[in-house]
Amino acid sequence: MKTILTGLRPTGNLHLGHYFGAGINYLKLQDDYDFYLEIADVQALTDNFTNPSKVRENVFEITKDLLAIGLNPDKVHFFIQSKIPQIAELTVFYSNLVTVARLQRNPTVKTEISQKKELFGNNGESITYGFLGYPVSQAADITAFDGEVVPVGDDQLPLLEQCREIVRKFNSIYGQTLKEPEQVLSNTTRVKGLDGNEKMGKSLGNAIYLIDDKDTISKKIMNALTDTKKIKKDDPANPDVCMVYYYHKLVNTKENIEKVCSECKKGARGCVTCKKELIEAMNKFLEPIQERRKQFTDEKVKEILENGTNIARAKSEEQLKKVKKAMKIDY
Repeated sequence: MKTILTGLRPTGNLHLGHYFGAGINYLKLQDDYDFYLEIADVQALTDNFTNPSKVRENVFEITKDLLAIGLNPDKVHFFIQSKIPQIAELTVFYSNLVTVARLQRNPTVKTEISQKKELFGNNGESITYGFLGYPVSQAADITAFDGEVVPVGDDQLPLLEQCREIVRKFNSIYGQTLKEPEQVLSNTTRVKGLDGNEKMGKSLGNAIYLIDDKDTISKKIMNALTDTKKIKKDDPANPDVCMVYYYHKLVNTKENIEKVCSECKKGARGCVTCKKELIEAMNKFLEPIQERRKQFTDEKVKEILENGTNIARAKSEEQLKKVKKAMKIDY
């Protein structure tokens, strides 16, 4: 089996964007690969360095969410990034293989800097060494486990290409040692926010989380964006610009989706009715996930993380020995 490596930053619970954008893909991949799933707490600290408690708490929260959607700890090695010192060593070695100018040109890094104005300033003048260099750390994440496949979205492709560049540079200097990882693109597009924003996220306040209770879901959906041109209850509307219909398509049955679309266009349904039906469908969709989540206590999650981390550490140590031998520092 080929080795697959992916990671998630523990900065908050998983929302529908994570589930449809990555989670469904993980469920398919776990049966066909030697799957390493990194809880990337070190990477999370690059822009949460003033709030380490948030990162620590969410290590367990995000692991519970991943287990709740159906990832199997017998098939997936869950591990904590900071517990694998080999990744840090590889990061130092690789930092000599990429220029600051190249990191600054990385489209994903540039986008994230612009989104974090409150942290790094309007022009990114306060960007930290750690944040700018996190693509190097990601290359270490992947190669530490001899990763051959990495599941990514379109927005993450520049980071993977940066990893491939580092691998090629390393191999050209020290001999054929590292594998160039391939990407597995998710066939699900990015999930929009309740406000119509192209991105769903905690900072935007437009997300439905897998752990949201019924009252929270009700409040969020009742405030969701609908067709702004629909004034009266019986006015025909355009479902394609309505976020309520958008979410119906994610969680409702095909029959109900067709009914919602048809009635909306005819002006045969009001927005309040449509939202209430979505609330019911959303709760029905999330209920089995939330029930599975209750099975995983903190102690159980700790055990799963310890087991996965032990396996990951042994794998990464083998890889580090190969790298040091190639670099002639295996004293």
